Amino acid sequence: MKRLLTAAVGVPLALAAIFRLPGWGFFLVCAVLMTGAAVEFARLARNAAPHAPWWALPVLVPLVAAAFARGLADGVVVDGFWALGLGAGAAIGLGALVLLARTPVVEAFAGLGGLAFGVPYFAVPVAALYRLQRHDPWVLFLLLAIVWLGDSAAFYVGVRFGHHRLAAVVSPQKSWEGAAAGFATSVASVVVWSLWRLDGIDAQLIAIGAVTALASQLGDLVESLLKRAAGVKDSGEILPGHGGLWDRMDSMLFAAPVMLLLLRLAGYEGLP
Repeated sequence: MKRLLTAAVGVPLALAAIFRLPGWGFFLVCAVLMTGAAVEFARLARNAAPHAPWWALPVLVPLVAAAFARGLADGVVVDGFWALGLGAGAAIGLGALVLLARTPVVEAFAGLGGLAFGVPYFAVPVAALYRLQRHDPWVLFLLLAIVWLGDSAAFYVGVRFGHHRLAAVVSPQKSWEGAAAGFATSVASVVVWSLWRLDGIDAQLIAIGAVTALASQLGDLVESLLKRAAGVKDSGEILPGHGGLWDRMDSMLFAAPVMLLLLRLAGYEGLP
């Protein structure tokens, strides 16, 4: 019941943000949510490297997200040197940060690895969500349908009919039956959206939606893996029935960048 009540409040707020907020306002909302998720990530990662500079993660996430969003803006030409500079800055900057923070040698690998993974893990989806909203709010609505409807179907079918464990060590509650139901529901949502918005079935868009659905489920499993490593069930308690912000955003962290990239590669008009 808590899960449904939280969704009843959260879904209208998310739709209002997508369709009513200007680009900069929507970016700020996404950045705040992802930064909150990054705080939860850092709190759990501290178990592996207690003295690493985890405070830097929520500081860097919105800054890097803004850099990516700028790079994806209309009329901005991003070349290889921009990407080279960003990669070099990440490697050198994070390495220097861990060193200057006097992180104990035994924690260096865990600290540097967690920061190097965590910054793009939370920052890139912010830029992807922002770009999708700027391109067409209805496309972002489709992404939410793929992720949220698929997640709900996987949860309820898995609880009721799940008998074959999908990843018993990582997430004992997830089943192949639930995963199949979630995938089918996600693809069905793309078919319905295509008929509704495009007056026909776009096979290429359905293929993009199918890959996005797989990325969504993979994102969920990766978060489960990290939580299992930290020895916790939920990343937080801020959302009744759902856990923390990271718990609610886990699937979107992979799905949003994958969908944006696939739409761009497919040549959909208006994407960078």
